[in-house]
Amino acid sequence: MPRSSRKAAHAPHDIAKENFAAGEKLAEAHPLLSSLSWHSSINRQENNLCPKDGWAVVTRNGVIHVHPTRRGLPEEWLYVLAHCLLHLGFGHFQERARWREWNAACDCFVNKFLADLKIGRPPEDLLAAIQVPAATEERAYEQFCERGIPAELQIIGTAGPHAGDMIWEPLKLGWNGKAFNWQECFGLGLARAVSRAVDIAAGIATSFEDYQASAKSLAQQARSWFISSYPLLGSLAAAFKIIEDLLLCQRMSISVAAVNMETKEIFVNPAAGLDEHEMRFVMGHELLHVGLRHDSRLQGRDPYLWNVACDYVINAWLMEMGLGELPHIGALYDPALKGESAESVYDRIVTDLRRFRKLMTMRGIGLSDILEPGRPDWWSQGAGTSLDDFYRRALSQGLSYHQEQGRGLLPAGLIEEIQALSQPPIPWDVELAKWFDEHFPPMEKIRSYARPSRHQSSTPDIARPRWVPPPDWAEGRTYGVLLDTSGSMDRALLAKALGAIASYSISRDVPAVRVVFCDAATYDQGYLAPEDIAGRVKVRGRGGTILQPGVVLLEHAKDFPDSGPLLIITDGYCDKLTIRREHAFLLPAGHFLPFVPKGQVFRIS
Repeated sequence: MPRSSRKAAHAPHDIAKENFAAGEKLAEAHPLLSSLSWHSSINRQENNLCPKDGWAVVTRNGVIHVHPTRRGLPEEWLYVLAHCLLHLGFGHFQERARWREWNAACDCFVNKFLADLKIGRPPEDLLAAIQVPAATEERAYEQFCERGIPAELQIIGTAGPHAGDMIWEPLKLGWNGKAFNWQECFGLGLARAVSRAVDIAAGIATSFEDYQASAKSLAQQARSWFISSYPLLGSLAAAFKIIEDLLLCQRMSISVAAVNMETKEIFVNPAAGLDEHEMRFVMGHELLHVGLRHDSRLQGRDPYLWNVACDYVINAWLMEMGLGELPHIGALYDPALKGESAESVYDRIVTDLRRFRKLMTMRGIGLSDILEPGRPDWWSQGAGTSLDDFYRRALSQGLSYHQEQGRGLLPAGLIEEIQALSQPPIPWDVELAKWFDEHFPPMEKIRSYARPSRHQSSTPDIARPRWVPPPDWAEGRTYGVLLDTSGSMDRALLAKALGAIASYSISRDVPAVRVVFCDAATYDQGYLAPEDIAGRVKVRGRGGTILQPGVVLLEHAKDFPDSGPLLIITDGYCDKLTIRREHAFLLPAGHFLPFVPKGQVFRIS
């Protein structure tokens, strides 16, 4: 057995870490604590704020500092974490003249609450804390101030008397300039837990999953509202299934919501703590991702940064339409970007990657809420209409119904984008043909007798002129092709690209093309006839990718016209290029350049 394998086989079993992780999962899964647990954070590192003889302490900003080495059962850790979370949910961080007495009074109240609901099991050294001298925190605080804290009273923060487990620190404000409302978050979780218990007791739902699937959840209510009252997105909302599974959202790292366009599912985290208007905003956000086809418009860009750019545009439109409210936990919204397209916002973002990669979408920090396809379905098997056509038609029809019924004003940019999406996309080869037409317009041929004339057999005595191009037709009528011949380039891609540019060159009367191969070195092939490009060119190299020397070669070549454009065929795995003349890129579908291109980009599908 290798040394590394022997070491792994005899590694110590960290029971304390496993038990704590199990207790943390119990707290996250509990319907009463799930919202508070989701918005809080845990610090179990060495040298945190937890005392050496304590279990855990909690700060007013929702950070729970847990003892890094203390051993406890999962039920005991559930009790400790629930204790800290309820300090936040009950709003115990209040200014008091005698802070330790107030902390002890709050501990007594929380412990009674946990004992009544039978949440977790208190550790043995904290059993005395269950004895409550009064019914409320205020009354217990008054008694402790008058008589002192009982010596036998133990607190979560330490095992000694007169200690505290609530840490006062400067309050952190959110994106909207307000502090997070822990009491409101706990109230939503409490209402959800009570509704679940009542429905199960009444026989309406037999399990928590049935309760989540019922139409009483805020997400289902928001979906029903779109279907009945908002025609623009109503048809899209009717086609999607709402999934509110807390454990599934935790496994998929979904903080608030995400959408899977292939499986027609919108995932909503029930622990996000959204109210009715915030849920409408989130639902509209995900449906606009679908209707505007942000997944298919990726076009080789970085998926996460493209998601961020689309979020900025969508949220600005939702705010302008007054559709719900921005979630209190934050969303990507910048009034300075109003009126810009997702493509232009993306071009801004890529200039500061370090900052924008730390932003949070509806799914979370560094994660895209546009989920990748999960499984094939009928639309991917060729039966019926395609998924792309279905979403385009649903949004365009919704726009017509919305305008006909006068359901409110819509942003001009959103209307233009929906109308543009109703038209089918232009194939890459047609766009490339337009690029050739711009740089090589059709020539006007003339009749000439300069060469031996032709005679028809029916009229052999009549000399007839022939069509000839103008005398200077070949001057400057050329372009340069920089071909990435590195090992990462697909041979089928090379063949398709070379065939396309050869056929277009012949049809536009381009007599010769300057071809340069680029990999680890630069190979100048000189001028080649268009028909030779597709047939008899032997590609050299297949090493690394360095394109800049090829660009410099053509820009300084004396036999290459100053107005000649460049067509660069690459897979995108290259460094940033500096090009001072007209140019365009040919990329395979799904690839992107590591910089913002100034020229057109055609993607071969």
